[in-house]
Amino acid sequence: MATSASSSLSKAVKQQYMDLPQGDQVQAMYVWIDGTGEGLRCKTRTLDSEPKTIDDLPEWNFDGSSTYQSEGSNSDMYLIPVAMFRDPFRKDPNKLVLCEVLKYNRKPAETNLRLTCKKVMDMVENQHPWFGMEQEYTILGVDGHPYGWPSNGFPGPQGPYYCGVGADKAYGRDIVEAHYRACLYAGVQICGTNAEVMPAQWEFQVGPCEGINMGDHLWVARFILHRVCEDFGVVASFDPKPIPGNWNGAGCHTNFSTKEMREDDGLKFIEESIEKLGKRHHYHIRAYDPKGGLDNARRLTGHHETSNIHEFSAGVANRGASIRIPRTVGQDKKGYFEDRRPSANCDPYGVTEALIRTCLLSETGEEPVDYKN
Repeated sequence: MATSASSSLSKAVKQQYMDLPQGDQVQAMYVWIDGTGEGLRCKTRTLDSEPKTIDDLPEWNFDGSSTYQSEGSNSDMYLIPVAMFRDPFRKDPNKLVLCEVLKYNRKPAETNLRLTCKKVMDMVENQHPWFGMEQEYTILGVDGHPYGWPSNGFPGPQGPYYCGVGADKAYGRDIVEAHYRACLYAGVQICGTNAEVMPAQWEFQVGPCEGINMGDHLWVARFILHRVCEDFGVVASFDPKPIPGNWNGAGCHTNFSTKEMREDDGLKFIEESIEKLGKRHHYHIRAYDPKGGLDNARRLTGHHETSNIHEFSAGVANRGASIRIPRTVGQDKKGYFEDRRPSANCDPYGVTEALIRTCLLSETGEEPVDYKN
């Protein structure tokens, strides 16, 4: 199995140094989304004392010409801290700091979707929108081959792997367990995990999160997964169709509700939202992967528990529909619905913003409305 060279470095030797006292000083690792809209970058600075709130964290900058975010002639970009978590790698009192990226003129970088998402969330905060996102991913060797698969062939067909147990069914569980515990330590609202349909494919769920917290917590959970995989010498892929052919793709099913939907007879508000979504299918497809729908076209084929990318559909307990109403929600006449269209590599800020715009702000048409301050 192709694992990275650095993963074979002695962790015991490293631990000698990690056990050294650090005095009152704190290491803060700043994390941001790069110019691909998918990749994450990070760097660390020393603080003189433990920050208690976001306001205690200074702004910082970085070279955007090396992250696909600017030209070399004007490359300084600003890092604006927006959310803080405990650091599960360096442990307390050290921090992970999620940042927004601003350009030299203090305008948001092209892949900073958080700024407009936050504005839209603030407009509907009295409706208390809750989200839960189901992040699927595939564990690969550094050569791009799925972890645990035969080097020159395929494992047995899909069937025994979903929620499977046993060395011949669950590939890479150590990574899943390490990631889960690291997220709990960090304060990420991770709520579950399971093995998925394709061997070496897994899923974790984050939520319920209200408003902007959904994007913040999912991006930090992704960062932690990448760092855990780095330690094990493997790669976490969010490609929505990593293996062509008769293998399941990877999505990021998004569960959504408002206070009205969660209360008695909330089903009518769920059905109203689904009707609005049906009239704006193409806008959502564009928002649901970083390439405007091109990535998802490989996954949303109408096969392997997906809907067809060109058609909108909804149904109770139907995993082949665009929107699924869980059976218990149909019975209780209240709860939430699941949008099964977002791809595994979607930007959760873009997905949650699109849902709010269509379902709660009743936008129509192919373009989002520009709300002036």
